[in-house]
Amino acid sequence: MLLRINPDNPQERKIDQVVECLKQGGVIIYPTDTIYGLGCDIFNQKAVEKVCQIKGIKSGAAKLSFVCHDLSHLADFAASYDKSVYKVMRKNLPGPFTFILNASREVPKLFKSNKKTVGIRVPDHNVARQLVSTLGRPILSTSLNGSEEDEGLRNDPELIYEKYYKQVDIVIDSGFVHDEPSTVVDVTSGEVEILREGRGELIY
Repeated sequence: MLLRINPDNPQERKIDQVVECLKQGGVIIYPTDTIYGLGCDIFNQKAVEKVCQIKGIKSGAAKLSFVCHDLSHLADFAASYDKSVYKVMRKNLPGPFTFILNASREVPKLFKSNKKTVGIRVPDHNVARQLVSTLGRPILSTSLNGSEEDEGLRNDPELIYEKYYKQVDIVIDSGFVHDEPSTVVDVTSGEVEILREGRGELIY
C-alpha cells in the first residue's frame, strides 16, 4: 500500500493506520530527515527478521538503528554514557545523526545476538516522530541504500513503492526527502568520532 501522509501536519487517522500495521508485525518504509527508511516494531522478532531479509543481511550482524521520538528511551537501550556525550546528543537531536552507543542488556535479547552497540536516531521529521510517539516505543530502522544506478530509490516514494511494494506492508509517501544518509557518530568511548559523513554538521 502506498499511503500519502502530510509531512507538515500528519493526519492522525493515517498515523494510527500505520501504527496498527506495526503492532501487527508489519514492515514499513517511511520518511526521515535524511533518506527513506525501512522499519518495524523493535519487539516483533519476525518483523525484524523480515527487515534483515529485505536488506539482505543477517540479523545478528545487522547495523540497525532505533528511531526514537526523543531521548527518553535512551536509558532503556544504551548502557551508561558520559554526561558530555548526552550534551552533544541534546544539541544535535532531533537531527540527521545516528549516534552509536554501548548497548544495554536489553539489546542482545531483542536481536538474539551478542550486540554490544546500538544506533540511536531522532529524526527531525514530523511523520517519523509521530509514528514513534503514537506507537509508544522506538521503531527499528535501516536506510534504503540504493546505488548510484538506483537514482531516486532513497528519496522518491513512488519509485520506492514500485520496487518494494511486494516486500513491505506500507510505503509512506510524504514527498521527496534529502538524498543523503545520516552522519554516523560513535560515542562508545566517551569521545566523539564521526564514522560516516552525511547530512548535517555536528554541533559540539
